[in-house]
Amino acid sequence: MPGSSLKGKLLVARPSLLDPNFSRTVILLLEHGDDGALGVVLDRPSETPVGAALPGWTRLTAAPGVVFVGGPVAPGSALALALRGPGSALDGESFQPVVGALGALDLSLDPDALGSETEVRLFSGYSGWGAGQVEGELAEGSWIVADATEQDALTSRPGDLWRDVLRRQGGTTAWLAHAPGHPSEN
Repeated sequence: MPGSSLKGKLLVARPSLLDPNFSRTVILLLEHGDDGALGVVLDRPSETPVGAALPGWTRLTAAPGVVFVGGPVAPGSALALALRGPGSALDGESFQPVVGALGALDLSLDPDALGSETEVRLFSGYSGWGAGQVEGELAEGSWIVADATEQDALTSRPGDLWRDVLRRQGGTTAWLAHAPGHPSEN
């Protein structure tokens, strides 16, 4: 895997990954290269309504309309993913594609200027890795790499995402979706 980017892929925590920051998480990698990686946890909704954090974005927010915890790095920062609707004017300055029509969105944009068909998910913080760190964690067996879909980032059922992604992998990987929450529960 040296030299190949995992941008746009999912990192799915193996049941044996017990770090509370990442246990049973699904992370979408927004960037991955020689200098490291950056992603957001897709299945950790907070209890903070988007309207309380960034009120102008409420009408575009995918259900549930809360800010998600993107990871342990820079928890006060805000990141956004958006699904461009047909005929969207989002371009390379304001929108960086990640998977299909899903990409990272510049939050300095006026949300009222975006089409009503645009769906947005907001994140507080992100997950980051230094050079070679993701590769090391993959070699340790901490993560499963999976293909992402646009809807993974916007699911209205984030509590089911970890199991759903594992199940769609098929074979023995799908069995992991039924692993107990802690090895002592086995």
